[in-house]
Amino acid sequence: MDFRLLEYFLAVCEELHFTKAAVKLGISQPTLSQQIRLLEERVGTPLFQRIGKKNYLTEAGMTLKEHALNIFHELEQAQTEINELKGMQRGKLTIGCSGNHLLTQTLISFHQKMPGISISVHELATEETKKGLIDNKLDLGVVFLPLDDEQLVSMELYTEELCLAVSAKHRLSRQADVKLEDLTLESLVLFPEKFLVRQMVDAYSKEAGHRLHPIIELSTMDSMLQLVKLNVSCTILPKSYLNMILHSDIAIIPIVHPVPQKKVGIVYRKQKFLNAAMVAFIHELTQTYNSAQTLQKM
Repeated sequence: MDFRLLEYFLAVCEELHFTKAAVKLGISQPTLSQQIRLLEERVGTPLFQRIGKKNYLTEAGMTLKEHALNIFHELEQAQTEINELKGMQRGKLTIGCSGNHLLTQTLISFHQKMPGISISVHELATEETKKGLIDNKLDLGVVFLPLDDEQLVSMELYTEELCLAVSAKHRLSRQADVKLEDLTLESLVLFPEKFLVRQMVDAYSKEAGHRLHPIIELSTMDSMLQLVKLNVSCTILPKSYLNMILHSDIAIIPIVHPVPQKKVGIVYRKQKFLNAAMVAFIHELTQTYNSAQTLQKM
């Protein structure tokens, strides 16, 4: 089977729209439709069905998609291994993480040691990183654990805690610590429910017998802190992030009884070939957090 036909097929699978897929591929829509019809003739059954104004994969289409993705994944792995044998010093890593701050120090030290490797970091919810790894769109993930999936391998890095961030003008700013139950009447800005940090907040609140209701939901930590600085609301964010943005306008208060916490670690696809760049980055990331933990204990 012509690999080009599979490439066209996967583009339509991703867009479920022939015109958009054609634009993405750089060909005309009639040409793409003709190629898909040719592929359907070769497999002997329709791969897409149109219901109303939308395209959907048939059962045969879903089967072919699964196998096509595996084919291209194996080809990429073969090329990666060949590049390793050739001693290639250039390449690219694509990483999904639960916060860019988790990688800042590692990115600096890694670039100094391997300047020929380009890195693309995507700040994603944990489930989005999981999907990106399984779909072979990401090489590595740095996320909250556990991330249960038989297709993934995970390695623990450290334990993350959640803390309260309030304006220095807020009435809680001078407290040594705070309980989640004390925040039920506070104006809170939190992540949407798809984010694991929010799920942690909800789970620990439920355990304490309370429910926190945010007045605003935002998807970036920077935007949350802008509201905190203005004393519009307070927020609950990872301690590792809050410690990096030390600011006189913001007070960071530990949450206690219990402390909301969860493991953070590296994840990657089990069948993925770990090239030299990936191995080096994992080693650098591990060293960064081992050094940080050693300093905290001193």
